[in-house]
Amino acid sequence: MTARLTLTPTLARHLAVHQQRLAGPRAAADADGLLDVVRSLGCLQLDPLSVVARTHMLVLFSRVGPFDLAHLDQLLWQDRSLFEYWAHWASIVLTEDYPIFAALMMDHRPWTDRTRKWVKQNERLRRSVLAQIRRRGPILSRNLEDAALPRRSRASDGWSSGRTVSHMLDYLWLRGTIMVAGRDGIQKRWDLAERCLPEWTPKERLSPREAERRAVLRSVRALGVATARHIRYHFLRGSYPNLPRALAELEREGDVRRVEIRDGGERWPGTWFMASEAIPALEAVRQDWQPTTTLLSPFDNLICDRTRTGVMFDFDYRVEIYVPRARRKWGYYVLPILHGDRLIGRIDPEMDRVERVLRVNAVFAEAGAPAAGVPVRKAIESLALFLGARQIQYNRRRVPAAWKRALLA
Repeated sequence: MTARLTLTPTLARHLAVHQQRLAGPRAAADADGLLDVVRSLGCLQLDPLSVVARTHMLVLFSRVGPFDLAHLDQLLWQDRSLFEYWAHWASIVLTEDYPIFAALMMDHRPWTDRTRKWVKQNERLRRSVLAQIRRRGPILSRNLEDAALPRRSRASDGWSSGRTVSHMLDYLWLRGTIMVAGRDGIQKRWDLAERCLPEWTPKERLSPREAERRAVLRSVRALGVATARHIRYHFLRGSYPNLPRALAELEREGDVRRVEIRDGGERWPGTWFMASEAIPALEAVRQDWQPTTTLLSPFDNLICDRTRTGVMFDFDYRVEIYVPRARRKWGYYVLPILHGDRLIGRIDPEMDRVERVLRVNAVFAEAGAPAAGVPVRKAIESLALFLGARQIQYNRRRVPAAWKRALLA
Protein backbone atom coordinates (compact mmCIF):
# COMPACT_ATOMS: atom_id res chain seq x y z
CA MET A 1 0.00 0.00 0.00
CA THR A 2 1.31 3.47 -0.89
CA ALA A 3 2.47 5.61 2.03
CA ARG A 4 -0.03 8.07 3.44
CA LEU A 5 0.38 11.70 2.42
CA THR A 6 0.43 14.50 4.98
CA LEU A 7 -1.06 17.87 4.10
CA THR A 8 -1.42 21.03 6.14
CA PRO A 9 -4.98 22.33 6.57
CA THR A 10 -4.10 25.27 4.34
CA LEU A 11 -2.86 23.02 1.54
CA ALA A 12 -5.92 20.79 1.91
CA ARG A 13 -8.19 23.81 1.51
CA HIS A 14 -6.19 25.01 -1.48
CA LEU A 15 -6.59 21.63 -3.18
CA ALA A 16 -10.33 21.48 -2.42
CA VAL A 17 -10.91 24.97 -3.83
CA HIS A 18 -8.68 24.28 -6.86
CA GLN A 19 -10.46 21.01 -7.68
CA GLN A 20 -13.75 22.88 -7.56
CA ARG A 21 -12.39 25.25 -10.24
CA LEU A 22 -12.56 28.20 -7.83
CA ALA A 23 -8.82 28.95 -8.00
CA GLY A 24 -6.29 28.97 -10.80
CA PRO A 25 -6.93 30.00 -14.41
CA ARG A 26 -10.60 30.36 -15.24
CA ALA A 27 -12.21 28.28 -17.94
CA ALA A 28 -13.47 30.20 -20.95
CA ALA A 29 -17.02 31.54 -20.64
CA ASP A 30 -18.18 29.58 -23.71
CA ALA A 31 -19.76 26.17 -24.27
CA ASP A 32 -16.42 24.34 -24.16
CA GLY A 33 -15.42 26.12 -20.95
CA LEU A 34 -18.74 25.37 -19.25
CA LEU A 35 -18.49 21.70 -20.20
CA ASP A 36 -14.94 21.60 -18.83
CA VAL A 37 -16.18 22.98 -15.50
CA VAL A 38 -19.01 20.43 -15.28
CA ARG A 39 -16.47 17.68 -15.95
CA SER A 40 -14.59 18.81 -12.86
CA LEU A 41 -17.69 19.11 -10.68
CA GLY A 42 -19.61 16.06 -11.89
CA CYS A 43 -23.03 17.66 -11.47
CA LEU A 44 -24.89 20.93 -11.02
CA GLN A 45 -27.79 20.84 -8.60
CA LEU A 46 -31.10 22.20 -9.89
CA ASP A 47 -33.40 24.33 -7.77
CA PRO A 48 -36.42 26.40 -8.87
CA LEU A 49 -35.62 29.45 -6.71
CA SER A 50 -34.45 32.45 -8.71
CA VAL A 51 -34.26 35.27 -6.16
CA VAL A 52 -30.89 36.05 -7.73
CA ALA A 53 -30.55 33.38 -10.44
CA ARG A 54 -31.10 29.63 -10.62
CA THR A 55 -28.45 27.83 -8.59
CA HIS A 56 -26.86 25.93 -11.51
CA MET A 57 -26.31 29.26 -13.25
CA LEU A 58 -24.68 30.75 -10.15
CA VAL A 59 -22.39 27.73 -9.75
CA LEU A 60 -21.09 28.20 -13.29
CA PHE A 61 -20.85 31.99 -12.87
CA SER A 62 -18.67 31.56 -9.78
CA ARG A 63 -16.16 29.65 -11.89
CA VAL A 64 -16.17 31.35 -15.29
CA GLY A 65 -17.63 34.80 -14.55
CA PRO A 66 -20.49 36.29 -16.57
CA PHE A 67 -21.51 33.98 -19.42
CA ASP A 68 -24.20 33.73 -22.07
CA LEU A 69 -26.93 31.30 -20.99
CA ALA A 70 -27.28 30.26 -24.63
CA HIS A 71 -24.02 28.32 -24.23
CA LEU A 72 -25.56 26.21 -21.46
CA ASP A 73 -28.72 25.67 -23.52
CA GLN A 74 -26.52 24.51 -26.38
CA LEU A 75 -24.88 21.88 -24.18
CA LEU A 76 -28.23 20.67 -22.84
CA TRP A 77 -30.60 20.80 -25.78
CA GLN A 78 -28.45 20.83 -28.93
CA ASP A 79 -25.16 19.05 -28.29
CA ARG A 80 -26.78 16.91 -25.56
CA SER A 81 -23.45 16.84 -23.75
CA LEU A 82 -25.42 17.35 -20.54
CA PHE A 83 -28.76 16.00 -19.34
CA GLU A 84 -30.95 16.22 -16.27
CA TYR A 85 -31.02 13.35 -13.79
CA TRP A 86 -30.78 12.59 -10.07
CA ALA A 87 -27.35 13.14 -8.48
CA HIS A 88 -27.00 15.51 -5.48
CA TRP A 89 -30.73 16.00 -5.98
CA ALA A 90 -32.26 16.79 -9.34
CA SER A 91 -29.16 17.85 -11.26
CA ILE A 92 -27.47 18.52 -14.57
CA VAL A 93 -24.99 15.72 -15.28
CA LEU A 94 -22.60 14.62 -18.04
CA THR A 95 -23.80 12.46 -20.92
CA GLU A 96 -20.32 10.90 -20.96
CA ASP A 97 -21.15 9.60 -17.45
CA TYR A 98 -24.33 7.94 -18.71
CA PRO A 99 -23.16 4.39 -17.85
CA ILE A 100 -22.97 5.38 -14.16
CA PHE A 101 -26.52 6.72 -14.22
CA ALA A 102 -27.80 3.84 -16.33
CA ALA A 103 -26.71 1.50 -13.53
CA LEU A 104 -28.80 3.58 -11.10
CA MET A 105 -31.76 3.44 -13.48
CA MET A 106 -31.63 -0.36 -13.46
CA ASP A 107 -31.23 -0.61 -9.68
CA HIS A 108 -34.64 -1.35 -8.16
CA ARG A 109 -33.42 -1.44 -4.55
CA PRO A 110 -34.34 2.16 -3.70
CA TRP A 111 -37.98 1.63 -4.67
CA THR A 112 -40.23 1.09 -1.67
CA ASP A 113 -43.01 -1.49 -1.58
CA ARG A 114 -45.41 1.45 -1.61
CA THR A 115 -43.95 2.75 -4.87
CA ARG A 116 -43.98 -0.68 -6.50
CA LYS A 117 -47.61 -1.14 -5.49
CA TRP A 118 -48.54 2.30 -6.80
CA VAL A 119 -46.84 1.66 -10.16
CA LYS A 120 -48.64 -1.65 -10.51
CA GLN A 121 -51.99 -0.03 -9.70
CA ASN A 122 -51.34 2.67 -12.29
CA GLU A 123 -50.14 0.45 -15.15
CA ARG A 124 -52.83 1.87 -17.41
CA LEU A 125 -51.57 5.37 -16.70
CA ARG A 126 -47.97 4.33 -17.39
CA ARG A 127 -48.92 2.99 -20.81
CA SER A 128 -51.00 6.09 -21.59
CA VAL A 129 -48.26 8.52 -20.59
CA LEU A 130 -45.66 6.71 -22.67
CA ALA A 131 -48.01 6.51 -25.66
CA GLN A 132 -48.71 10.25 -25.51
CA ILE A 133 -45.02 11.11 -25.17
CA ARG A 134 -44.16 8.77 -28.04
CA ARG A 135 -46.82 10.39 -30.22
CA ARG A 136 -46.61 14.06 -29.13
CA GLY A 137 -43.21 14.53 -27.47
CA PRO A 138 -41.42 16.63 -26.51
CA ILE A 139 -44.45 17.58 -24.42
CA LEU A 140 -45.13 19.61 -21.28
CA SER A 141 -46.53 17.62 -18.37
CA ARG A 142 -49.58 19.90 -18.16
CA ASN A 143 -50.49 18.85 -21.70
CA LEU A 144 -50.60 15.17 -20.83
CA GLU A 145 -54.17 13.99 -20.41
CA ASP A 146 -55.11 11.97 -17.34
CA ALA A 147 -58.67 13.14 -16.64
CA ALA A 148 -60.19 9.86 -17.77
CA LEU A 149 -57.68 7.68 -15.94
CA PRO A 150 -57.90 6.29 -12.38
CA ARG A 151 -56.52 8.85 -9.89
CA ARG A 152 -54.67 7.02 -7.14
CA SER A 153 -52.51 10.01 -6.27
CA ARG A 154 -50.26 9.99 -3.28
CA ALA A 155 -49.67 13.07 -1.17
CA SER A 156 -46.96 15.30 -2.59
CA ASP A 157 -43.47 14.30 -1.45
CA GLY A 158 -42.14 17.85 -1.78
CA TRP A 159 -40.60 17.74 -5.24
CA SER A 160 -43.62 16.84 -7.38
CA SER A 161 -47.08 18.36 -7.44
CA GLY A 162 -49.04 15.43 -6.05
CA ARG A 163 -50.78 14.81 -9.40
CA THR A 164 -50.82 11.21 -10.53
CA VAL A 165 -49.25 12.11 -13.87
CA SER A 166 -46.43 14.02 -12.13
CA HIS A 167 -45.61 10.98 -10.02
CA MET A 168 -45.61 8.75 -13.07
CA LEU A 169 -43.30 11.13 -14.92
CA ASP A 170 -40.93 11.14 -11.95
CA TYR A 171 -40.93 7.35 -11.90
CA LEU A 172 -40.31 7.02 -15.65
CA TRP A 173 -37.57 9.66 -15.45
CA LEU A 174 -35.74 7.89 -12.63
CA ARG A 175 -36.05 4.60 -14.52
CA GLY A 176 -34.42 6.26 -17.53
CA THR A 177 -37.39 5.66 -19.82
CA ILE A 178 -37.99 9.36 -20.45
CA MET A 179 -35.79 12.44 -20.22
CA VAL A 180 -36.14 16.20 -20.07
CA ALA A 181 -35.87 17.23 -23.72
CA GLY A 182 -36.16 20.98 -23.17
CA ARG A 183 -37.77 23.63 -21.01
CA ASP A 184 -40.26 26.45 -21.28
CA GLY A 185 -38.98 28.60 -18.43
CA ILE A 186 -38.83 26.13 -15.57
CA GLN A 187 -41.47 23.84 -17.13
CA LYS A 188 -40.04 20.57 -18.44
CA ARG A 189 -40.66 19.11 -21.87
CA TRP A 190 -40.59 15.31 -21.77
CA ASP A 191 -39.59 12.87 -24.48
CA LEU A 192 -38.44 9.28 -24.77
CA ALA A 193 -34.85 8.84 -23.63
CA GLU A 194 -33.95 7.09 -26.88
CA ARG A 195 -34.87 10.28 -28.75
CA CYS A 196 -32.93 12.55 -26.40
CA LEU A 197 -29.60 10.79 -26.05
CA PRO A 198 -27.05 11.53 -28.80
CA GLU A 199 -25.67 8.71 -30.92
CA TRP A 200 -22.28 8.98 -29.22
CA THR A 201 -23.69 8.26 -25.74
CA PRO A 202 -21.49 5.58 -24.10
CA LYS A 203 -23.35 2.28 -24.16
CA GLU A 204 -21.07 0.45 -21.71
CA ARG A 205 -23.04 -1.69 -19.24
CA LEU A 206 -21.63 -1.33 -15.74
CA SER A 207 -22.29 -3.62 -12.84
CA PRO A 208 -23.61 -1.83 -9.74
CA ARG A 209 -20.22 -2.46 -8.13
CA GLU A 210 -18.24 -0.83 -10.97
CA ALA A 211 -20.70 2.07 -11.24
CA GLU A 212 -20.25 2.74 -7.54
CA ARG A 213 -16.45 2.64 -7.84
CA ARG A 214 -16.51 5.17 -10.67
CA ALA A 215 -18.89 7.43 -8.78
CA VAL A 216 -16.75 7.27 -5.65
CA LEU A 217 -13.65 8.21 -7.64
CA ARG A 218 -15.46 11.10 -9.31
CA SER A 219 -16.62 12.33 -5.91
CA VAL A 220 -13.13 12.15 -4.38
CA ARG A 221 -11.61 13.90 -7.38
CA ALA A 222 -14.14 16.75 -7.23
CA LEU A 223 -13.79 17.23 -3.46
CA GLY A 224 -9.99 17.34 -3.46
CA VAL A 225 -9.76 15.77 -0.02
CA ALA A 226 -12.63 13.99 1.70
CA THR A 227 -13.65 11.54 4.37
CA ALA A 228 -15.99 8.63 3.64
CA ARG A 229 -18.86 10.69 5.03
CA HIS A 230 -18.11 13.56 2.65
CA ILE A 231 -17.94 11.18 -0.30
CA ARG A 232 -21.26 9.59 0.66
CA TYR A 233 -22.89 13.03 0.60
CA HIS A 234 -21.37 14.13 -2.72
CA PHE A 235 -22.14 13.50 -6.41
CA LEU A 236 -24.55 10.50 -6.14
CA ARG A 237 -25.67 11.60 -2.71
CA GLY A 238 -26.80 8.65 -0.62
CA SER A 239 -26.24 6.09 -3.42
CA TYR A 240 -23.10 4.35 -2.18
CA PRO A 241 -24.36 1.08 -0.62
CA ASN A 242 -20.88 -0.45 -0.40
CA LEU A 243 -18.68 2.60 0.08
CA PRO A 244 -16.07 1.02 2.42
CA ARG A 245 -15.51 -1.81 -0.07
CA ALA A 246 -15.27 0.60 -3.01
CA LEU A 247 -12.75 2.80 -1.19
CA ALA A 248 -10.67 -0.21 -0.17
CA GLU A 249 -10.54 -1.46 -3.77
CA LEU A 250 -9.66 1.96 -5.16
CA GLU A 251 -6.94 2.39 -2.57
CA ARG A 252 -5.51 -1.07 -3.22
CA GLU A 253 -5.40 -0.35 -6.95
CA GLY A 254 -3.73 3.02 -6.42
CA ASP A 255 -6.60 5.22 -7.58
CA VAL A 256 -7.00 6.92 -4.20
CA ARG A 257 -4.54 7.79 -1.46
CA ARG A 258 -5.03 8.17 2.26
CA VAL A 259 -4.24 11.63 3.53
CA GLU A 260 -3.53 12.93 7.02
CA ILE A 261 -4.29 16.60 7.51
CA ARG A 262 -2.36 18.22 10.33
CA ASP A 263 -0.09 21.11 11.17
CA GLY A 264 1.62 21.12 14.53
CA GLY A 265 -1.06 20.48 17.13
CA GLU A 266 -3.93 20.93 14.69
CA ARG A 267 -5.28 17.76 13.11
CA TRP A 268 -8.49 17.23 11.19
CA PRO A 269 -10.21 14.14 12.61
CA GLY A 270 -11.05 11.08 10.58
CA THR A 271 -9.52 9.23 7.64
CA TRP A 272 -9.17 11.43 4.57
CA PHE A 273 -8.71 10.43 0.94
CA MET A 274 -7.63 12.14 -2.27
CA ALA A 275 -7.57 10.92 -5.86
CA SER A 276 -4.11 9.90 -7.06
CA GLU A 277 -4.73 11.76 -10.31
CA ALA A 278 -5.06 14.97 -8.27
CA ILE A 279 -1.39 14.85 -7.22
CA PRO A 280 -0.31 17.13 -10.12
CA ALA A 281 -2.97 19.62 -8.97
CA LEU A 282 -1.58 19.34 -5.45
CA GLU A 283 1.88 20.19 -6.69
CA ALA A 284 0.44 23.07 -8.74
CA VAL A 285 -1.20 24.71 -5.73
CA ARG A 286 1.96 24.15 -3.67
CA GLN A 287 4.00 26.06 -6.24
CA ASP A 288 1.52 28.54 -7.69
CA TRP A 289 -1.62 29.19 -5.67
CA GLN A 290 -3.90 31.47 -7.74
CA PRO A 291 -6.79 32.58 -5.54
CA THR A 292 -9.84 34.57 -6.52
CA THR A 293 -12.80 36.28 -4.85
CA THR A 294 -16.29 35.24 -5.88
CA LEU A 295 -19.82 34.65 -4.63
CA LEU A 296 -21.25 31.17 -4.12
CA SER A 297 -24.76 29.81 -4.54
CA PRO A 298 -26.31 28.42 -1.33
CA PHE A 299 -26.18 25.04 -3.08
CA ASP A 300 -22.69 25.36 -4.54
CA ASN A 301 -20.78 22.08 -4.78
CA LEU A 302 -18.05 23.44 -2.52
CA ILE A 303 -20.38 24.15 0.41
CA CYS A 304 -23.45 21.94 -0.11
CA ASP A 305 -22.20 19.64 2.67
CA ARG A 306 -22.67 21.99 5.63
CA THR A 307 -20.77 19.78 8.08
CA ARG A 308 -17.73 19.59 5.78
CA THR A 309 -17.92 23.35 5.25
CA GLY A 310 -17.68 23.84 9.00
CA VAL A 311 -14.65 21.56 9.32
CA MET A 312 -12.72 22.90 6.33
CA PHE A 313 -13.60 26.58 6.47
CA ASP A 314 -14.82 27.15 10.04
CA PHE A 315 -17.92 28.64 8.44
CA ASP A 316 -21.42 28.02 9.79
CA TYR A 317 -23.85 28.22 6.90
CA ARG A 318 -27.55 27.41 6.89
CA VAL A 319 -30.16 28.31 4.31
CA GLU A 320 -32.86 30.48 5.91
CA ILE A 321 -35.43 30.23 3.13
CA TYR A 322 -37.91 28.47 5.41
CA VAL A 323 -37.09 30.52 8.51
CA PRO A 324 -39.70 33.19 9.36
CA ARG A 325 -38.45 36.63 8.38
CA ALA A 326 -38.26 37.89 11.97
CA ARG A 327 -36.04 34.97 12.98
CA ARG A 328 -33.55 35.14 10.10
CA LYS A 329 -30.02 35.97 11.10
CA TRP A 330 -28.63 36.60 7.61
CA GLY A 331 -31.39 36.72 4.99
CA TYR A 332 -33.59 34.78 2.58
CA TYR A 333 -31.10 33.73 -0.12
CA VAL A 334 -27.62 34.47 1.14
CA LEU A 335 -24.47 34.02 -0.97
CA PRO A 336 -21.21 33.24 0.86
CA ILE A 337 -18.14 35.20 -0.18
CA LEU A 338 -15.14 33.03 -1.10
CA HIS A 339 -11.83 34.89 -0.87
CA GLY A 340 -8.92 32.61 -1.73
CA ASP A 341 -9.30 29.63 0.58
CA ARG A 342 -11.51 31.38 3.13
CA LEU A 343 -15.21 32.14 3.39
CA ILE A 344 -14.95 35.70 4.66
CA GLY A 345 -18.57 36.81 4.67
CA ARG A 346 -21.94 36.68 2.94
CA ILE A 347 -24.35 38.93 1.10
CA ASP A 348 -28.16 39.02 1.05
CA PRO A 349 -29.02 40.00 -2.56
CA GLU A 350 -32.21 40.19 -4.60
CA MET A 351 -32.50 40.83 -8.32
CA ASP A 352 -35.29 43.18 -9.41
CA ARG A 353 -35.69 42.08 -13.03
CA VAL A 354 -38.31 44.71 -13.85
CA GLU A 355 -36.16 47.64 -12.74
CA ARG A 356 -32.93 45.76 -13.59
CA VAL A 357 -31.52 46.56 -10.16
CA LEU A 358 -29.44 44.25 -7.98
CA ARG A 359 -30.49 45.08 -4.43
CA VAL A 360 -27.97 44.11 -1.77
CA ASN A 361 -30.01 44.04 1.41
CA ALA A 362 -27.01 43.35 3.61
CA VAL A 363 -23.32 42.49 3.53
CA PHE A 364 -21.76 40.60 6.44
CA ALA A 365 -18.08 40.06 7.22
CA GLU A 366 -16.92 37.10 9.29
CA ALA A 367 -14.97 37.76 12.47
CA GLY A 368 -11.34 38.37 11.54
CA ALA A 369 -12.16 38.85 7.84
CA PRO A 370 -9.45 40.70 5.90
CA ALA A 371 -9.91 44.23 4.59
CA ALA A 372 -11.10 42.86 1.25
CA GLY A 373 -13.68 45.49 0.39
CA VAL A 374 -12.40 46.06 -3.15
CA PRO A 375 -12.35 42.35 -4.17
CA VAL A 376 -15.82 41.90 -2.64
CA ARG A 377 -17.12 44.94 -4.53
CA LYS A 378 -15.72 43.58 -7.79
CA ALA A 379 -17.36 40.19 -7.15
CA ILE A 380 -20.73 41.88 -6.61
CA GLU A 381 -20.25 44.01 -9.72
CA SER A 382 -19.46 40.86 -11.71
CA LEU A 383 -22.69 39.27 -10.46
CA ALA A 384 -24.63 42.39 -11.47
CA LEU A 385 -23.12 42.20 -14.95
CA PHE A 386 -24.08 38.53 -15.25
CA LEU A 387 -27.66 39.29 -14.19
CA GLY A 388 -27.99 42.23 -16.56
CA ALA A 389 -28.45 44.75 -13.74
CA ARG A 390 -28.03 48.39 -14.65
CA GLN A 391 -27.56 49.42 -11.03
CA ILE A 392 -26.50 48.03 -7.65
CA GLN A 393 -28.34 49.38 -4.60
CA TYR A 394 -26.84 48.73 -1.16
CA ASN A 395 -28.59 49.05 2.17
CA ARG A 396 -26.00 51.48 3.48
CA ARG A 397 -26.88 50.70 7.10
CA ARG A 398 -26.01 47.02 6.69
CA VAL A 399 -22.49 47.07 5.29
CA PRO A 400 -19.39 46.17 7.37
CA ALA A 401 -17.52 49.26 8.50
CA ALA A 402 -14.21 47.86 7.21
CA TRP A 403 -15.66 47.39 3.71
CA LYS A 404 -18.03 50.35 3.57
CA ARG A 405 -15.70 52.76 1.80
CA ALA A 406 -14.88 50.28 -0.97
CA LEU A 407 -18.44 49.01 -1.43
CA LEU A 408 -20.18 52.38 -1.42
CA ALA A 409 -17.60 54.29 -3.46
